[in-house]
Amino acid sequence: MLSYTLFKLGPYNVCLWNIFILGIIFFVAMILRRVIHRSLKLYLKNANISVEGRRVTWLRLLSQSVYLIATYIAVLSFNINNEKVTFGDFLNFNLIESKNFTLSFYHILVVVAILFGARMSLNFVKLYISRKFRSRPDFDTGTEYIYVQFARYIINVFAIVTSLKALEVDLTIFLTGSAALLVGIGLGLQDVFKDIISGIVLLAEGNIRIGDIVEISNGGKTEGIIAKILKINIRTTQIETREGNVLIIPNTKLTQDYVENWNHGSELTRFRIMVTVDYGSDTTLVTRLLKQAALGHPKVRKTHPVDVRLAHFGNSGLELELIFWADQNWDINNYKSDIRFEIDRLFREYKIKIPYPQTTIHLPKSDDLPQ
Repeated sequence: MLSYTLFKLGPYNVCLWNIFILGIIFFVAMILRRVIHRSLKLYLKNANISVEGRRVTWLRLLSQSVYLIATYIAVLSFNINNEKVTFGDFLNFNLIESKNFTLSFYHILVVVAILFGARMSLNFVKLYISRKFRSRPDFDTGTEYIYVQFARYIINVFAIVTSLKALEVDLTIFLTGSAALLVGIGLGLQDVFKDIISGIVLLAEGNIRIGDIVEISNGGKTEGIIAKILKINIRTTQIETREGNVLIIPNTKLTQDYVENWNHGSELTRFRIMVTVDYGSDTTLVTRLLKQAALGHPKVRKTHPVDVRLAHFGNSGLELELIFWADQNWDINNYKSDIRFEIDRLFREYKIKIPYPQTTIHLPKSDDLPQ
């Protein structure tokens, strides 16, 4: 009963014994990979990989090779009830056979080996880049990320082209025959291609990196978005706003719009707080109180002047500008809020009134009304 043929897999007759043995082989492979993975984690605890770096890479290679070895053993296990079929017969068995294309188990094995080799090559490149950058005193995770992304794209493209060559696909005929289709797709996906080119520009220039805080303008229509860069992909970028929301925006937003990178300019920036007081208020006292509120905050630079300007004679009162210098910071709005609370407290203490918006309507006297 256990030796009864259930179905054929290539040149092999598959029975219940084969399925049972396959289950055991891949169960052992799963357990072995978990053991290797745990050992790998122990070596990866130290962020600055130096002496252990090569050993970690080989452990990663071994852990990812477990299933490949298990697959090879699984194929050999079919010889239990298929004595006359060799491993070479299995590889040369054609799954798909036509005039222009042939697909055998050998082709599948070669493609899997190419993809596996590409993955391992990327692991080695990551290790090399990590050791190269982390040994520098001016280590920057953003720059390291850029090099890793470029390596990933180059290795993946090379792996895909090599896989098509291994399948004996004529790329010239493929591209020539699909030229019209590619033109149509290109016209329909212009924005996608723009985003991809913008992603390459962002990664190549390195003006915006992981962890940078940027202010993205909206063409002056609304207040700009202040966000932290989380991840730069080939087409989109992930950012985190001050509200804690994670947004995915197209890369063209960062290359075509006006973007201020807080991590690149001067550490100090001049900020303003607008205040309106009643007409007739003691402007000398108001100026002193505004400066006192700003200078009392620990984040305001005392080495730079704090100024108060009379900006406008407004409809409701005197419009004043409190100008101070502070570090560009993710929490600058919280600092401004602290200063505004202090201004409100001082104005209440010294009886300085902040006017409500008012509109005066003059009505005609009763003598002027028409009879």
